[in-house]
Amino acid sequence: MKKIILLLALCFAFGVNAQTQYQTGMKKAFSLWEENKMDEASQLFERISKAETENWLPPYYAATIEILGSFGLKDEAKLDAKLKKAKTFIDEADALSPNNPEIIIMKALLNTGYIAFDGQKYGMTLSGDNAQLYAKALELAPNNPRVVLSKAEWDMGMARFFGKSMKPYCDAVKRSLELAKKEEIDIEFYPKYQKDRAEEVIAKCKE
Repeated sequence: MKKIILLLALCFAFGVNAQTQYQTGMKKAFSLWEENKMDEASQLFERISKAETENWLPPYYAATIEILGSFGLKDEAKLDAKLKKAKTFIDEADALSPNNPEIIIMKALLNTGYIAFDGQKYGMTLSGDNAQLYAKALELAPNNPRVVLSKAEWDMGMARFFGKSMKPYCDAVKRSLELAKKEEIDIEFYPKYQKDRAEEVIAKCKE
């Protein structure tokens, strides 16, 4: 009996240790991100993903960093390399968590990276893909504030491009703020709603 108790205690201890390593690693990666050490943060998320083989969050964040780092690049080869790398992370996260609205809107953001670089070259093919991705995410999670905000921002960009009113989409951004207040998340390191970003978008609506 004592041997069984000891074995269970050891198993529990190893489990706690593994969880602590994951938490420590994730916190360190986010800290590097906040310090604008994007490459280091992405690499750490990638290393964590290789250890946490059933967890979609590390590759999701690795992809997020690579995509965000693509905006503003002037060299198409560098942009393409960064976004292709991001896609491998997204594919990994998607395989672990299919039909996840958080991952779906990240796919759309990846497309936006290409469109923002060269709208004439990529806009025709990827805009339609984005419309479908956002529609799917909204269907799966109509009250997810990140989905509502992301879709609204995309729709605003399209409305601005075609010279249409952005008011309906500004209202959607305001709705995302209200949804965020009600949202309850119990998964550690789950994507958070970007309140500051939403308020920036609303401020532009008033201009």
